[in-house]
Amino acid sequence: VQFVESGGGLVQPGGSLRLSCVAPEGALTAYTLAWYRQSPGKQREFVAEIKSDGPRTYADFVKGRFLVSRDRAKSTLYLQMNDLKPEDTAVYYCNGVYVDNKGYSSTYWGKGTQVTVSS
Repeated sequence: VQFVESGGGLVQPGGSLRLSCVAPEGALTAYTLAWYRQSPGKQREFVAEIKSDGPRTYADFVKGRFLVSRDRAKSTLYLQMNDLKPEDTAVYYCNGVYVDNKGYSSTYWGKGTQVTVSS
């Protein structure tokens, strides 16, 4: 099971980026998909998620600036990031959690994509 992120890069404060995560076929309707990030010296933290049936949740520090979405036809998860701040600098990871009909969960991670916000 592979999740592959792309779209990171260097952007100035106030700028925008859109991250993409190509997920395995069927994952968008069967998994809870999420974005996490990790800055140097800090623990990985939750950014946003979208459940298989659609509800979205965001960390307080990105509310109103980031939008998580998905394209089932492309099996791709997105994170639109607007009004970026230097403190958004981190490696961003795609995460997928699958729970089977017995309640057992499996968690998968991509390798991450670097986002750097700097002037």
